[in-house]
Amino acid sequence: MARGDRRVQGLARVAVVVRAGAAPTWWFGVLAAGVGVLPSGITGRRIGVMAGAALFILAALVVSYARRKRYTTLARAAARAGKHDVLQDRAVSVRNWRRGHRWWLVLACALALGSAFAVPAAGGMLLAGAGTGLRLKAAWLGRRERADDVLLWIRVDWLDKRGGAPAGKPVRGYRSTGIAAGDATPGGARRRGDVYA
Repeated sequence: MARGDRRVQGLARVAVVVRAGAAPTWWFGVLAAGVGVLPSGITGRRIGVMAGAALFILAALVVSYARRKRYTTLARAAARAGKHDVLQDRAVSVRNWRRGHRWWLVLACALALGSAFAVPAAGGMLLAGAGTGLRLKAAWLGRRERADDVLLWIRVDWLDKRGGAPAGKPVRGYRSTGIAAGDATPGGARRRGDVYA
């Protein structure tokens, strides 16, 4: 989008969209792992938990590092947000993501619970690892924002229909603002007084 384009655009924080899925994915995973450890399954609890721990670490790493090159490319080319751009509240971005993904989360939790009858707790720990990976990716974005002294935003209409995918194919660029803009800190956490809280 050209810097001189004066059309009004709604902008959502990139880090907020990434972080929006971290907590529900983590908690659904913890729930599935806690319930899933009850049956002995085919492999037995000990093997199930050990496999789950490995899957947790693998999922956290894969989700955290996925598409970082794409995020970096978009961040480097970010154009300055204009006075006609409207910054979306953090709560709205989070709500849109969670509403759009609620049935996917329920399905993932159900599959994790079902898998416990074969490998106890492993499915839930895999899901929790994905949530941890999202939190790590948001933290990485936050460190980048602090280093560059900017906040990164994405046009709302470039997000997918579920309010996610801030580095998807339709995304042609990010916008940037000063570090104090909006109601979320670098990394997407809720702002509490100081901008680095």
